[in-house]
Amino acid sequence: MRKKTSLLLAAVLAGVSVTAQPPQFKPSQTQKPPLHGKNWMAITGKPLAATAGSAIFQKGGNAVDAACAMLAATCTMWDVLSWGGETQALIYNPKTKKVIGINAMGVAPTGATASFFKNKGMNWPPEYGPLAAVTPGTPGGLCTMLAEYGTMSLKEVLTPAMQMAEGYPIEAQTANAIEKNKDKIKEWPYSKSVFLPHAGEQREAPEAGEIFKQLELLATLQKMVDAEQVALKKGKSRKEAIYAAYDRFYKGDIAKEFVRGCQEQGGLITLNDLAKWKVLQEEPLTVNYRGIDVYKLPQWTQGPMLLQSLNILENFDLKAMGFNSTKYIHTLYQTMNMTFADRDFYYGDPYFPPAEPMKGLLSKAYAKQRSATMDTLQNDAKVAPGDPYPFQGETNPYLDLLHKTYAVSDKPVDDIYLDKQWRGTTSVEAADKDGWVVSITPSGGWVPACIAGHTGVGMSQRMQSFVLDAALNPFNVVEPGKRPRVTLTPTLALKDGKPFLSFAVQGGDTQDQNLLQFFLDMVEFGMTVQQATEAPNINTDQLYLSLGGEDRKPKPGSILLNVTTPEEVRKQLQKMGYHARYESRTSGPVNAIYFDWKHGSFWGGSSNHGEDYGIAW
Repeated sequence: MRKKTSLLLAAVLAGVSVTAQPPQFKPSQTQKPPLHGKNWMAITGKPLAATAGSAIFQKGGNAVDAACAMLAATCTMWDVLSWGGETQALIYNPKTKKVIGINAMGVAPTGATASFFKNKGMNWPPEYGPLAAVTPGTPGGLCTMLAEYGTMSLKEVLTPAMQMAEGYPIEAQTANAIEKNKDKIKEWPYSKSVFLPHAGEQREAPEAGEIFKQLELLATLQKMVDAEQVALKKGKSRKEAIYAAYDRFYKGDIAKEFVRGCQEQGGLITLNDLAKWKVLQEEPLTVNYRGIDVYKLPQWTQGPMLLQSLNILENFDLKAMGFNSTKYIHTLYQTMNMTFADRDFYYGDPYFPPAEPMKGLLSKAYAKQRSATMDTLQNDAKVAPGDPYPFQGETNPYLDLLHKTYAVSDKPVDDIYLDKQWRGTTSVEAADKDGWVVSITPSGGWVPACIAGHTGVGMSQRMQSFVLDAALNPFNVVEPGKRPRVTLTPTLALKDGKPFLSFAVQGGDTQDQNLLQFFLDMVEFGMTVQQATEAPNINTDQLYLSLGGEDRKPKPGSILLNVTTPEEVRKQLQKMGYHARYESRTSGPVNAIYFDWKHGSFWGGSSNHGEDYGIAW
C-alpha cells in the first residue's frame, strides 16, 4: 500500500491526470528544502543579494530596509537589471493593515512619439540602445520605499551594493551573457569600458569569479549617500535626507551626466524629463478568490490579468478536475487566452487618457460571461478581447477595433521567440516579525545595456513595451511622459485580513502564467510553498509578446508542457488543437513567502532551478 501511495504522489508532481483520485494527493518531497524563519526572511534572485538583505536584518532593519538592500545589490549585478531600470513593488503596512503599490516605472521621454519611431521605419520601439530607454525609475523607487516605510539611512542600505560596485566576484551567468553580447556592447563606448575589461583578447568579458569593478557606478552611489549625509548634518530628518539623495539623482549633477551621456549616444531623455518624473504610491487592484484577497499593481502592469483569470476560474471546480489533468490544462489555457487578449488590448497607463475599463474587466459578472463562452472541447484559436464596458454601465468606444480580423502568427516557436517571451528579471521578497511584507519585481537595463555617460548606470529597455498603432491597443500608444504597459508583476495575498502569501517571478509574458498556477497549486491542491514553486506549469503562446522583435503575434494552440506530462494527456491535448513542446523547465524561478499563522513562522519557497534562494532567521 505504501508503494502505491508513493506512486500516486509522484504522479501528481509529474503532471498526471488524477481526476479519479482524491485531489488532496500532492507531492511529498522537493528538490530544494523550504526555508523556515521566525524573525525575518529575505529571498531574491542572487545569493549575494540575499546576503545583503540578511545583513540589513541582522543590523535591526525591517523588511523594507532589507528589500531595498537586496534591490540595490541585484541592480549592481547587471545580469537581469541595473540601476537605470524600473521598480514595481507591493508593501503590506502592518500599522495600517493596508497594501500599498509603488509605481517607480519610468516614462517615455520628450520626443518619443509613434510618428518619431515610424519615421525611422520601425513597427515597434527598439529593443536595445538609447532609444529603448524610458527614464530611470529604480533609484527613485528605492529612495521612496526607504524614506516612507523603512527605518535605516540610505548609507546603511546601500553599503552592500557599494562594496559590490567596488569589486565583487562576478558569477558565470552574467559573465557569459556579457561575452555573448559583446558585439552589441561595443556599439556604446561607456558600456564597452565597463563590461569588457579584456578588450582585444579572445574573451573580452570578465571570467567567472573575476573581481568585477564598477568605479563610476560606485561614485554615483557615493554622491547619493553624500547628499543624504549633508542633509542630515543640516538638521534634516531621515526622510528629508533620503529625498535629498533622490533629488541629486534626478535634478543634480548625476542627472546632468546621465542626460549628457544618453543624448551623446542618440537618446531622447532630457533634464526636464528627469526632474518632472515622480514615484507614485498607488492603491492596488484586488479580487477575492475563495476567501483570499489577491493584490496586484494597476493596469500599467500585466498584473490584473491574474486577477481576471482568478475571477473566471472561480466558475469551475478545479480541484475536481485534478492537478494538470487534460481538463485542467485546457481550462487554464483557455482562461489565460481570454485574459491575455484583454491585457493586450485594454491595459495601459491609467494616468493618461483614455481611461481603461478596469471596473468592468475585474467584475465577477464579466468573468462569468467570459467563462460561459469557453469552448470546453477544443482550443479556441480566435479568442479576442471581450467587451467589459457594459459591466461598468458604459458603451465600448472601440467596438470597431474589436471586430477587426484577429491577426495570428504562423511562424514556429524558436529560441529567439522564447528568449523574448521568457526574458528574465528578478524578484525580491522580504518579511519580518513585525508584519512588514515586501514583494518587488524590478527590471530594466539588462545586458547588453547602454550605460549613460560616466554614471555607471545602464539605461532601461522598456520602451519596447509600447505599441505604435492604436488598433493593437488604444491605451498603450507611446507618447512623452507615459508609462509603457509592462510585464512586471509582484503579488500579495491576504486571508482573514492578514498576510497569506507574498510571491513573484521573472520571465516576461510568462510571469502571471507562472504565478497563477503557483497560487492555485497551494490554494486548490494543498501544496506547500516549496512544492508549488517546483510543480510543473504550462505556458500559452496565444498572446502578443510584450518584448522585442517583429514576430509578436499570438500563436494559437502553441503550448509548453512539462516533459513529465503523460502520453495520454499529450494525445488528448493534440486532438483538442494544441501544438505542444516539452521542457523540463516550465516556469521561471518563483520566489515566495507563506505566512504560517498557526505556528507563528514563515515558510520560504524558491524554484528548483536558477540561482534564486534566500536566507531566514
